[in-house]
Amino acid sequence: MMNWLKKSNLHKNVNKITINKEAMKKIVLHACCAPCASYPIIKLQNDGYRPVVFFYNPNIYPFEEYKIRRDELKKYCEKLNIEFFEEKYNEDIFKEAVYGFENEPEKGRRCSVCFLLRLLKTAEFARDNKINYFTTTLSVSPHKVSEEIFKQGQIAASKTGVEFLEYNFKKQNGFKISREIARENNMYAQKYCGCKYSMR
Repeated sequence: MMNWLKKSNLHKNVNKITINKEAMKKIVLHACCAPCASYPIIKLQNDGYRPVVFFYNPNIYPFEEYKIRRDELKKYCEKLNIEFFEEKYNEDIFKEAVYGFENEPEKGRRCSVCFLLRLLKTAEFARDNKINYFTTTLSVSPHKVSEEIFKQGQIAASKTGVEFLEYNFKKQNGFKISREIARENNMYAQKYCGCKYSMR
């Protein structure tokens, strides 16, 4: 058993989760990268959900960075036998969405627009695939304001009729555990949020 799992309370139900996987409620998990998805996947399984990972991140720049993050996440999902779906990359959609907010500071209005852009597409994916719930790994980061993520998630929910679950994955050492999983799996760890503006 992995070291991080031994230290957490999550290990108690791991065998049960594996056995009863098909009986769990599906939930679409918007994910930005493998390290950030690692703990949320386990947490959701522990809470009785079967995550379906959805990679929609037109904000990531450049495309080479996008491919690295996508491929790392896809590889991790395959390792865990987790369903993985990707929406086609189109950076122009992100540029149009945040037009006028390029010089906003991190955690400003540009980030709010970016959250909504990605969460709305996630909610639409859930609706179109008849999955009743969605959430996001974005809240695992200590560099993001969970309340703002939840606000945009609820807006996406109201537009699609799919329930958004407000998981603050950074709680209960979620971020620390996610980093431990990433190290144990030799995951690629990015140096910036994703968009070219965050590179500043």
